[in-house]
Amino acid sequence: MTDPQLQHYSDAELETLLAEWLPHQRWFAAKGRTVAAVRIMLREHLTDTPAFGADHLLVTVEFESGDEQLYQVPLGYRTHLPDELAHWALPRPDGSGDDRTHAYDGLRDQEIIDLYAHSIATGQVYGPVELHTVPGTVIEEGLRGRALSAEQSNTSVVLGEQLLLKLFRRITPGVNPDVELHLALGEAGCRSVAPVRAWIDAEIGGVRTTLAMVQDFAANSADGWSMALGSVRDLLLEADLRADEVGTDFAGESQRMGAAVAEVHALLAQSLGTSQRDVGDIVDGMLRRLEAAGAVVPELAEVAPAVRARFAEAAATGTTTVQRVHGDLHLGQVLRTPEHWLLIDFEGEPAKSLDERREPDSALRDVAGMLRSFDYAAHHSLHDAASEAAAAQREFRAQEWAQRNSAAFCDGYASESGVDPREFAALLRAYELDKAVYEVVYEARHRPQWIRLPLNAIRRMTQAD
Repeated sequence: MTDPQLQHYSDAELETLLAEWLPHQRWFAAKGRTVAAVRIMLREHLTDTPAFGADHLLVTVEFESGDEQLYQVPLGYRTHLPDELAHWALPRPDGSGDDRTHAYDGLRDQEIIDLYAHSIATGQVYGPVELHTVPGTVIEEGLRGRALSAEQSNTSVVLGEQLLLKLFRRITPGVNPDVELHLALGEAGCRSVAPVRAWIDAEIGGVRTTLAMVQDFAANSADGWSMALGSVRDLLLEADLRADEVGTDFAGESQRMGAAVAEVHALLAQSLGTSQRDVGDIVDGMLRRLEAAGAVVPELAEVAPAVRARFAEAAATGTTTVQRVHGDLHLGQVLRTPEHWLLIDFEGEPAKSLDERREPDSALRDVAGMLRSFDYAAHHSLHDAASEAAAAQREFRAQEWAQRNSAAFCDGYASESGVDPREFAALLRAYELDKAVYEVVYEARHRPQWIRLPLNAIRRMTQAD
């Protein structure tokens, strides 16, 4: 009996299967929207053997309403699907038998990762794409890869425990800020980012567009979110100790983190310049986002008037300095290496357009993002306590942790930059509220059980003196 042969999917078959599969992927950016159709724009064959194949796809996703989106989808094909790949498989065509070829996410397959690693090392790219390497960069051949398991809006693959290949899933025509800002910071000698070594782009619709990037891999590192949660957990387990008395007190790390963010801001300003902007224009954007969020989440109606009042206080402060910033900074976007903190993922807020993400903004946006993240870490693990008194005590401890680490972060930022973010209290608070409004919408769409966290934070911030 002969082994089954690889059966090739037509474009039409793949488009049907992808329309069902894409909405269930973590990196799919249109949760809650109904897919009308998927169209394959590019299908580049990477390899084709009797029992194994691989394609690299660019697909356009059309919706029943609203603008279409473009995605990058590497696919693998096997006659026999190993158990470790079953989770990443596309649905089988209706009426297909057991012998039908399996299609699956190619970046979960070691053999397909090897194809990409070889391409990057040799410069032999597939199809109408270009590989750019930073001068002086040499990428070894034969680096074995593994996809990171962490959920994110892109897919990252570690190569040889030396390099990180990030493939951008949702593609927006133009230069991705992650590459643009990393290159600027690398040229400036920034210690607080992992240097970019190469990037891949292609011309899409007449626009040079980033598809992937390669940078140094931060081995033996831990993300700030996980470290912060451990510190909060230990504090809540201690009935009688203050936050500064617990062995895993995080304030020292928060201070060092603040200094790292300040270094990044200073070098971005030095490399890419600064300008002045009327705060009223910034607040107008916040008001528009609040109105749009209220249409999605009715619970915001209760707090919206108080939020608008805080926005008005910020608008009255005049002008502010703006520059290129991270744009989506939180504890999950920083890594603690054995030596120092690194900032990662400079793409900006996913819900914004590329033009919006590349707009200069106040450095306070990044500071506010971190302060909101400290608050999230402090409160997200609180559960119903046995009594009202116990619940009040846990809330007090959570607030203590959040305030202590927020203050330490600002202290670290001020020590490096000479400017204390707390001196701009009205504008900083407006940015925190703007971020919290974004969080409310995100939680309503993705994790409804968490929506109380940003809503409660908005109540605290609008009631504070």
